[in-house]
Amino acid sequence: MTDIARHLEAVQQRIAAAARSAGRDPRTVELLAVSKTFPADDVRAAHAAGQRAFGENYVQESIAKIETLADLRADLEWHFIGPLQSNKTRPVAEHFDWVHSVDRLKIAQRLSGQRPAHLPPLNVCLQVNVSGEASKSGVAPGEVAEVAHAIAALPRVVLRGLMSIPEPESDLAAQRAPHRRLRELFDTLRADGLALDTLSMGMSADLEAAVLEGATIVRIGTAIFGARDYSH
Repeated sequence: MTDIARHLEAVQQRIAAAARSAGRDPRTVELLAVSKTFPADDVRAAHAAGQRAFGENYVQESIAKIETLADLRADLEWHFIGPLQSNKTRPVAEHFDWVHSVDRLKIAQRLSGQRPAHLPPLNVCLQVNVSGEASKSGVAPGEVAEVAHAIAALPRVVLRGLMSIPEPESDLAAQRAPHRRLRELFDTLRADGLALDTLSMGMSADLEAAVLEGATIVRIGTAIFGARDYSH
């Protein structure tokens, strides 16, 4: 068994244990393997170990990787999870299956207009700045309902749910609090008539807290692929 396969198995066990603690079926939590900065060969190894969904942050790097792995395209699901500038939306609209990091209506409008007609609608999540950090992207909690309803009305994209990247905390209770706020926003939108099914929250250090609070997708990189080298 490769290191990546072994790490994937360990992460799946963490997800399953957290789900059982929350009284949830582990199958209701999807593992998104965050392959940003790692080579296409690592994605290929993870795919060989059964992983299908991969998350990328950088447009140029990810498009090159998707093209390198074109032979696996029908069997892979590509999720864009990084900050997305207006001038970079077209390649993302053309190559990805999901975008988690829609942090303003303008980005959703551009993705909607640029999604090729021959592809299925693009799945999107609205990124929420649950911690209110000045340095973080995302819609303020008070503006979520208005922006979510506007995105839900756009053609060629499907609003699936909400995403957040809270500030790191080491204590489980402190980790759970922002995830709970996101879930409460999610529940409010659903009660208001939006057909949402996705809560994208939780990373390597806080996946247990996220699953306990209802995450349906956890975004895990380091625990699968190892420490990142940003020198390049």
